[in-house]
Order: sequence, then C-alpha cells, then structure tokens
Amino acid sequence: MNAKEIIKNFDELIPQADCELVFSNPFELLVAVILSAQCTDKRVNKITKDLFKIAKTPEEMKELKQEELEKIIFSCGLYKNKAKNIILASKDICERFNGKVPSKKSELVSLSGVGNKTANVVMAVAFGEDAFAVDTHVLRTANRLSLVKTSNPDICEKKLKEFFPKKNWSRLHYQMVLFGRYKCKAQNPDCNDCPFQNICTYFKSKNK
Repeated sequence: MNAKEIIKNFDELIPQADCELVFSNPFELLVAVILSAQCTDKRVNKITKDLFKIAKTPEEMKELKQEELEKIIFSCGLYKNKAKNIILASKDICERFNGKVPSKKSELVSLSGVGNKTANVVMAVAFGEDAFAVDTHVLRTANRLSLVKTSNPDICEKKLKEFFPKKNWSRLHYQMVLFGRYKCKAQNPDCNDCPFQNICTYFKSKNK
C-alpha cells in the first residue's frame, strides 16, 4: 500500500481529525501538551479547566509557586517535573520571547519541558505549520502498518516524513493519533473492517 492509498484510507476513516485538547491560545496549548505526557487528553482537559481560570498567560503562570501548581496538576502524573517545567518555560517565554510562544522549532525546544513531540504539536496546531508529531499512538500505528520498524519516536518521525507528502503531515498525525487511541489500541485493537489488514503486522500475526 503506497502513501496515496494510506492517506485515502485515513481520510475515509477519520475525515475530521482535530486535537482533543481544549485551549484558546498557543500558550494554553503548550501547557496542555506538556501535561499530556503519560496522561490522557480527557484528564488534561479536566485539569486545565481549573488551571486556566487561575493562570492562562505566561505572565500569570510564572508567578505561581511550584507547590501551588503541583496541587492543581497532581492527577496528571509526573506533576513535580511538569510544574517545574511549566513555570520555567513561562519565565523563558516572558523574558526571551516578549511573552509570546515562539513558532520556530529551535526556539520551542529551548523551553523547559518542551521536546520534539511537544514542539511539533504546537507548531502544527497553534501555528499551522507542517509537522509530524510522534506519540505512543502514532508510533504503535506506524509499526503495525509496516511504515517503520523502530521504537524510537525520532526515527519514526523521520521515516514518516520521508514517506508522506509534507502537506499531509499535520493531518496524518492526528488521524493516526485518533486511529491508535480508539481503533488500533495497544490492547485488544478493533480489527473489524480495518482497511489496513493486508499491511498490518498485528493482524497478520493474529490470523496466521
């Protein structure tokens, strides 16, 4: 199955592919994506609903005490590191970028708690750039569909960007996220009516 066929199948399966995190500006998105590490979007949205009532700008966020932020985001896991990074990133945004979340990848990854995946999500969703963020769902889906054979997200990203046209990167990222989250799940994936059965390593191994 070539890139064009895979894109066509994803467009038919998931015609509406959007970020499920709730945000109203690039900074809120950045915070939400940092919080989403090893946490569900559903949980993050519950947390940010309360958090953004208290602090929704980098200026407001950097004034929070770490212990105060930890209490608010406690349920998302890794809360100590996340609280520390969000406050440091907020200070950096204020001091180095005039209070605005940068759109360049090199500048985004210079912020505390912002890695390759987080930067790609912010670039694609907040600024409309072409980026291919690789989370656990994308990584699992790409391996199962024989698009890659790696457990390394950065290698996976490189291979996917080489295989698919640039104009499709951002859309495919969310299609693969939603596909992996709701259909091609880690445990007990729903293989019924899946258009990728002929290239899926999981399906082939299960139906030997």
